[in-house]
Amino acid sequence: MISQRTKQAPDDDFSGKRERTKAANREAILDAARMVFAELGFEATTVRDIIRRTDLASGTFYNYFKSKEEVFEALSRVSVLRFRPLLQAVRENTDTFEAYLHGAITAFFRYLAASSREGGSMRMEAKNELIGFRVDTPEMQAIFDEIRKDIEDILGKPDEAGIDTEYLTAAAIGLAREIGDKMIARLESGMDPDEEIKTAADFACNLILNGVRTQVDVAVDA
Repeated sequence: MISQRTKQAPDDDFSGKRERTKAANREAILDAARMVFAELGFEATTVRDIIRRTDLASGTFYNYFKSKEEVFEALSRVSVLRFRPLLQAVRENTDTFEAYLHGAITAFFRYLAASSREGGSMRMEAKNELIGFRVDTPEMQAIFDEIRKDIEDILGKPDEAGIDTEYLTAAAIGLAREIGDKMIARLESGMDPDEEIKTAADFACNLILNGVRTQVDVAVDA
């Protein structure tokens, strides 16, 4: 007599293989999109450009994603999920604005540098990661809100000191993205990673802190 488990085994094998194939196809699309977005930019990229970088049939794309925007959001989720624990660790181990700012920016730069060592062109790999940190995705908006809340919690009542935390958060994220991109270019040319990460983080933090101090002084004088 054949057991019920034995009877179901072929179906289980088929189902498992199908799920593995689906996962592999989805990952192939995401990998292709990372490269194309980094090379062409989001606006110039088309679904056809992404499919051409895979071995999949053109219609297969739409079994997994409705548009390039949906692919972009999936990439953003991956980047944010990887970075969020690093940001949480900074939050839990700092109690001043200066320490939090320096810790968060340093963590981001280390994240970029580590990602760029995983293979391929350092600049291209870092750009692939930077794709996920555009501020016009739901995932990045969540990170934006977290950072803004952290700043407000640390500063107490920033509005009374003349500090606009929405602009401050936007400035910090934008500055970290742009300086991070240039930092990776320097690392690709052979600069020492630890030294360059520190240099980039110090520069970004000093720029932001001096801006904050200026805003506070203006508010006090007013």
